[in-house]
Amino acid sequence: MTAYVEDDISPKTKMSPYVEDFMADVKAKNPAEPEFHQAVFEVAESVSIVLERHPEYRSAKILERMVEPERLIMFRVPWVDDRGEVRVNRGFRIEMNSALGPYKGGLRFHPSVNLGILKFLAFEQVFKNSLTTLPMGGGKGGSDFDPKGKSNTEIMRFCQAFMAELFRHIGPDTDVPAGDIGVGGREIGYLFGMYKKLRNEFTGVLTGKGLNWGGSLIRPEATGYGAVYFAAEMLTTRSQTLEGKVCLVSGSGNVAQYTVEKLLHLGARVVTLSDSNGYIYDEEGIDRAKLDFILELKNVRRGRIAEYTEKFKSAVYTPFSPGAEHNPLWDHKADCAFPSATQNEINARDAKNLLKNGVFVVSEGANMPTTIGGVNQFLEAGILYAPGKAANAGGVATSGLEMSQNSMRLAWSRSEVDQKLHGIMKRIHETCVEMAARFGTPGNYVNGANIGGFLKVADAMMDQGVV
Repeated sequence: MTAYVEDDISPKTKMSPYVEDFMADVKAKNPAEPEFHQAVFEVAESVSIVLERHPEYRSAKILERMVEPERLIMFRVPWVDDRGEVRVNRGFRIEMNSALGPYKGGLRFHPSVNLGILKFLAFEQVFKNSLTTLPMGGGKGGSDFDPKGKSNTEIMRFCQAFMAELFRHIGPDTDVPAGDIGVGGREIGYLFGMYKKLRNEFTGVLTGKGLNWGGSLIRPEATGYGAVYFAAEMLTTRSQTLEGKVCLVSGSGNVAQYTVEKLLHLGARVVTLSDSNGYIYDEEGIDRAKLDFILELKNVRRGRIAEYTEKFKSAVYTPFSPGAEHNPLWDHKADCAFPSATQNEINARDAKNLLKNGVFVVSEGANMPTTIGGVNQFLEAGILYAPGKAANAGGVATSGLEMSQNSMRLAWSRSEVDQKLHGIMKRIHETCVEMAARFGTPGNYVNGANIGGFLKVADAMMDQGVV
């Protein structure tokens, strides 16, 4: 999916003097990391309301400490491809904040991975994990390795080489990685196998494991299901449901697939899906049979979304144009949008198109898929807009449930895990609504999520001293 570039701060946004000074310092210390700057600014802008009422947080430099990783690990990953050639990638793990529990967050294998992107993801993860109410800190990691086009053997070799360094920095009570873009069940299996061999122990050190060896039911579905549950909760505030709603979904990986599945279950009609090359628009709707085709296409054959139109003639495929100023996927008549691909896939123009076409619910399945300019438009329009740290927290929440099952040597049923996931998403929604209202911005889910996540971490850091 194309990432769009625009000013990181909308001209309509007026910063407080504290936030202005704070952001200047963040940018000076972390140059050439625009995604990190964007994530930090959004939080700082929201919690400035809190800091005015609670100067003790400013005195303790809580926000200044939150933006600095507790530990930043970068390492080389040499491996040998199928032609016998030595390849070298970079590996990373950002251990951002452990005030609430062991570091928890995914591993991303994608050519776009760099320090700034992982720092933004780790920073977001701290607040997301806090909102789940589960005892988890925040972290993120990965590599610029691209699994696309690699054989299973090459992926296994890379994962083993990656874990040969990472294993010394993680553990069930220290840091528990999971999957993210480019890291699914196959990769988690190879990573876990190498960890087990090196440490000579079978522990719940990774989540997203296979069901036969410590994984949790509902874990693959959790992020997508959670984003839909959150959208449904938002709609209840307007006495509506998802029944009959037309929905735009981006992506076609794990999050998008199960977003579609849950939307179908709740009676909605999904008309789009995408991958990095382009998107399909199916006005008739993607039904269960069509979704099954997509699951086989993407998870088994690892093909491109364009093949959908060869099978289903009702759909139109549109390739993405590199460097385009907007994403045409977001320019269709609809009620709801579920951005589920990658960061900054909705810019200010895309947000304008969504509003023009009648979209009044946006629930983010991806991490920070909307630029600040786009977020400002959603907030000004007063639509139901759920930021990723709230809406897509279902994935890490179910990872937390997997950790609990591993610790107790138990396996909960599908219905038990789904019920717990639904309950967690309801509580996150309640927290967002309550915090937004308490700090004078009722209905603003961005402020509600940022403030709710911040307060729990900030209070824990205050209790634990300057460490």
